[in-house]
Amino acid sequence: MIIKNSELIDIDFIFEMYCVATEYQKQRVIDVWPEFDREMVKNEIIEKRQFKLIIKKQIACIWAVTFDDPYIWGKKNNSESIYIHRLATHKDYRGNNFALKVVEWSKEYALKHDKKYIRLDTVGHNKKLISHYTHCGFEFLGLTQLSVSKNLPDHYQNASVSLFEIKL
Repeated sequence: MIIKNSELIDIDFIFEMYCVATEYQKQRVIDVWPEFDREMVKNEIIEKRQFKLIIKKQIACIWAVTFDDPYIWGKKNNSESIYIHRLATHKDYRGNNFALKVVEWSKEYALKHDKKYIRLDTVGHNKKLISHYTHCGFEFLGLTQLSVSKNLPDHYQNASVSLFEIKL
């Protein structure tokens, strides 16, 4: 298993993974991801904030990191945190609990960048995801209600969002 930055040549595969994840979300009747902006993901790759977990030369898991998330975290947003977004596992690797691997990696990554918290969110009150992320070491901070904002993707518009945090 190797974790490294995604590359521009990965972008089509990343979007394929987003599509498959969205279809999986639809089957499970949970809030689904919208179609993400290709330019946004391209910029994350260029800025070295998009990552991939590789097993036997196959991308098994992807996610993005940001150091600022004011539109979701509001007054709780701070410069002492990294924020994980769009964590997706390839369909052939589901059930391998890569979220735990991402958490382990995130702890090192956060400390390397002088951060004190790892944060993530998920849209809705998905009890299964809440249980999964708390099992991975996150504290469930509760729900927050977002407003409509041109700065957020469609699935965040006026949505209820579950917030999670690990204090290092």
